[in-house]
Amino acid sequence: MTSPTLMRTRSVDLTIEGRALVAGLDWDLHPGQLWCVIGRNGAGKSTFLRCLAGLRLPDGGVVELAEKPLSQWALEGLARVRAFLPQGTRDAFGYRVIETVLAARHPYHDTRYWESDTDQETALSALRALDVEALAERDIRTLSGGERQRVAIAAVLAQDTPLLLLDEPANALDLAHQVSVMRLLDELCANSESPKAIVMVSHDLNLAHSVASHALLLMGDGGWRAGPVAEVMTAPILSQCLGHPIEIITHENRSIFIPA
Repeated sequence: MTSPTLMRTRSVDLTIEGRALVAGLDWDLHPGQLWCVIGRNGAGKSTFLRCLAGLRLPDGGVVELAEKPLSQWALEGLARVRAFLPQGTRDAFGYRVIETVLAARHPYHDTRYWESDTDQETALSALRALDVEALAERDIRTLSGGERQRVAIAAVLAQDTPLLLLDEPANALDLAHQVSVMRLLDELCANSESPKAIVMVSHDLNLAHSVASHALLLMGDGGWRAGPVAEVMTAPILSQCLGHPIEIITHENRSIFIPA
């Protein structure tokens, strides 16, 4: 049985300075799906993700979340349904790591000022899942780039939303943590009781292909291709999308993508 549609776009157009990034996008997202957004630099991947997050209006068409246009969502309600991880974060103040993650629990506070025991446990559980619980009392400004990225992902996890929008989540991570983060995202979507839906921007074809169920390719001229990875992440389509010949090598049950 098909799961209900969590998010959809209908005839969505995105432009920047008169250049088409996305033209007429009709796209559906369901719980349990992990979509990878692929394209060359400047193709509009981050712009598209910000549009899905409600941080940028489309230039045409409509984005719907739970069958309601994003423009009709109150900010607090939106923050309980979708979490957004931008490409980079800047920390101007010396908050502790635990305080940074607890900030993601604000949509659930209603009239409360202080965090509850549930908020504390949710934040610690998220830090534990990203292997940074030991850093909970550290000044956020003292972390390495990879540690800071894992804290940012932990905050998204602590927000506890059915939809995660992640812009380059593996950015700055070492190999072991790239693999563990991808495995975590895969497990979130595969959860039989409450599967998440994830849209992830990635430049690493091999990392994306290891966990993605679907792919959205932005061709750079407004064109796009969307569908299951087996149909969309083919050598001819990827070569056209990325502007460079791509070869696919099969090793046991894995597909390995390399530049020709």
